[in-house]
Amino acid sequence: MRSTARGFTLLEVLVALAVVAIALGAVIEGVSVQAAHAAELRDRVLAHWVAMNRVVEWQTARGWPATEQVRGKERLAGREWQWSVTVSSTPNAAIRRLDVRVSAGEDGQPLDALVAYVGRP
Repeated sequence: MRSTARGFTLLEVLVALAVVAIALGAVIEGVSVQAAHAAELRDRVLAHWVAMNRVVEWQTARGWPATEQVRGKERLAGREWQWSVTVSSTPNAAIRRLDVRVSAGEDGQPLDALVAYVGRP
């Protein structure tokens, strides 16, 4: 007597599970890479905001900035950011150049660098 019921063999089921496991592994790795990139992008955006804050403070100051390098810290979004502003002269005596660098820690690796100009008041 022959059975009319048909189904998958154990080997076919194991091959299908292997294919699904490999595909899920690739998807999980892709998602983790995207999450890491999103965190780096968030840090870079926040560092740019810190740099823009520094530029706005220099541009709205009433005094004429001396050519110097200034370092400091700022707290933004629950983190402490290290910044440095280098003020240098330009060929135009009525304009100073500001080079702003912002990093997330003491390592000094800048997440953002910005160049701005300040005119004599």
